[in-house]
Amino acid sequence: MQFIEQIKQRAKQEIKTIVLPEAEDIRTLKATEQVLKEAYAKIILVGNKKEIEEKAKTNKIDITGAKIVEPSNSENYNEYVNLLYELRKHKGMTLEKARELVKDPVYFGMLMVKDEKSKADGLVSGAIHSTSDTLRPALQILKTAPDTKLVSAFFVMVVPDCELGEKGTFIFGDCGLNENPDDEALSEIAISSSKSFEQLVGSKPKVAMLSYSSYGSAKSELTEKVIHATKKVKEKMPELLVDGELQLDSSIIPEVAEFKAPGSPLKGEANVLIFPDLNAGNIGYKLVQRLGKAEAYGPLCQGIARPVNDLSRGCSSQDIAGVIAITAVQAQMAK
Repeated sequence: MQFIEQIKQRAKQEIKTIVLPEAEDIRTLKATEQVLKEAYAKIILVGNKKEIEEKAKTNKIDITGAKIVEPSNSENYNEYVNLLYELRKHKGMTLEKARELVKDPVYFGMLMVKDEKSKADGLVSGAIHSTSDTLRPALQILKTAPDTKLVSAFFVMVVPDCELGEKGTFIFGDCGLNENPDDEALSEIAISSSKSFEQLVGSKPKVAMLSYSSYGSAKSELTEKVIHATKKVKEKMPELLVDGELQLDSSIIPEVAEFKAPGSPLKGEANVLIFPDLNAGNIGYKLVQRLGKAEAYGPLCQGIARPVNDLSRGCSSQDIAGVIAITAVQAQMAK
């Protein structure tokens, strides 16, 4: 069974409610129809009720069963204005500013996830919003998870007809958020990504810290950063199977690992790939997606107190439906 089908089956075991604040986008409405038809999550659409219903009707999209919430007309509007004000007044938030922000579907959606009474378990956005427009309110309202020092982003990559990694499934991190992490940040990305792999894929993570060098074949500040990051991961989490610095082929091809990285505990079987910076990570995932025809789910977020996931603005309705399933499973695991 494919990765995303397994995730959907897991989501069905305990139905969660996911907020979609980009409800006037046709891709979001099509994803809503798919999710409700397959019955693996409940959906709350945030936006202009009339426009949402008209767009769904015009495009013959059935969103029956989805709850539609219009921020300015919501019974929770004033409560959420006060909540946002209290959360951010130490940063200069005024009631007037809070009243404006709560009308924004992304802010309203985050407040729903914050509010235990709303029974909203997670949020998916990013089809029409930038990463910063999604993550800024997430960090302002939901904050970071208690055991996390850094919020980072990862992709689940599912490569067809591939025996590498976990039968073609990998986690790539960080491919969406941290531009140039130092060795400390890189170590935190690796640890969070290993936990995400175990949570979503259900197998033992094997983490490769990637570079253009394997075991000192080149030396520079860039390679030293990866070497120091690897050392820190081992110190923080000695039980984790991790190695670096490694070139990509030394990480995932056993025959190459024997030659370039003899003695590597990964033995060329890495399933979690940690990129040294956002340039490498973003280019890497898009190469695998476009040339390897891989399914790319993300950028998914790790380190936020409640499940919130970003989307690529080039995503399809299928991509959104997949990320909704992943967010639902993350919400199950977060309990």
